[in-house]
Amino acid sequence: MNFSHYDVIVLGAGAAGLMCAFEAGRRGLRVLVLDHGPRPGRKILISGGGRCNFTNLGTRAENFLSANPHFAKSALARFTPQDMVALVERHGICYHEKTLGQLFCDDSAQRILALLLRECEDARVELRLNTVVNEISQPPTASNGSRHARFALQTSSGPLICNALVVATGGLSIPKLGATSFGYDLARQFGHTVVEPRPALVPLVFSPADRERWCDLSGLSAEVIAEAPPPSNATKQRHPKAPAFREKLLITHRGLSGPAVLQISSYWRPGGEVRFDLTPSASAPLSSLRTANARRDRASVLTALKAQLPARLAERWIEQQAGTGTLDLTDAGLTRLEQDLHCFTVSPAGTEGFAKAEVTAGGVDTREIDSNTLMSRRIPGLHFIGEVVDVTGWLGGYNFQWAWASAAAAGRSL
Repeated sequence: MNFSHYDVIVLGAGAAGLMCAFEAGRRGLRVLVLDHGPRPGRKILISGGGRCNFTNLGTRAENFLSANPHFAKSALARFTPQDMVALVERHGICYHEKTLGQLFCDDSAQRILALLLRECEDARVELRLNTVVNEISQPPTASNGSRHARFALQTSSGPLICNALVVATGGLSIPKLGATSFGYDLARQFGHTVVEPRPALVPLVFSPADRERWCDLSGLSAEVIAEAPPPSNATKQRHPKAPAFREKLLITHRGLSGPAVLQISSYWRPGGEVRFDLTPSASAPLSSLRTANARRDRASVLTALKAQLPARLAERWIEQQAGTGTLDLTDAGLTRLEQDLHCFTVSPAGTEGFAKAEVTAGGVDTREIDSNTLMSRRIPGLHFIGEVVDVTGWLGGYNFQWAWASAAAAGRSL
């Protein structure tokens, strides 16, 4: 059987795969990118509302969730947001900064994909789409201890061999764009541990009781602080302490979404709670009721709350607090009401799943990957980059920056 021989084969024509390919191609290596889909960069094109939030100027290792929180530091330090901005500017792409350091293209995410494809073309990278990889194996070692190649691939476009294999196949999020478990299955085939993949940056679903209480307010949003306390029996390694996120909450027809909820969803676990401070700008939102001669009745509470919350949410919150009885408007009662506003607790029934998740948390265990080269500690020449690795960024361009940084680290090491 005649095999086509490449120095490097990259599996996956997404952000990480294309970046790694041209970094390797710049070094004079013969590089092939394979993807089972009909088009490259499909997740790039829908990201950021079609404008691609391609990095975040404030990127730090603390913005990522991983069983090993230090793993991402090396790659992130060697390809920074400023490096990505320089690449974007070199291609004449106009961009703008939104809140919290997020950078977006002025016009279309297509510009970022065009940048990657142009860099690949300049580096003489070959791209094959609609190509299914049926089998990957390691050729036997020759009697003199040498190998013609480290990896042999049986594909729908013919047999291939290569010296280095880069897995950039992404996670399970958004199956309609072609997401599969291929990368995890391959990792397991070569003896790697996979931290259980789960949906991240994903809307949460109400329990039936909460849906009845809140979902008729669908479309309503409010600024909150969101937290997800770990389960009482959680270990620090499996359930690291979640940061608090101050952003918008959105009530949907099924549950909760919006930036604050997407952020905290990466840390939430089934059976756990999510807590919201509904009045983050006011430590004592009912203080006006404590002044001399202040009226203390339901209407006064509602007026005070409307200064902090959308009117419909303020009205519903009072209804839920009062139930069938009356509000306790004593000093102690007002204090309890304020505490409830600062600690509005929801026990989600679940998430919207991988179909609505922006990324996949979990992935190939970082303890078995070299943080400098992203190469397997078990199989020489095998690299894992991007979303397939157990490194998951916050909402706001962090996952793209991890894709670029991990890709550059691997590509420059080949």
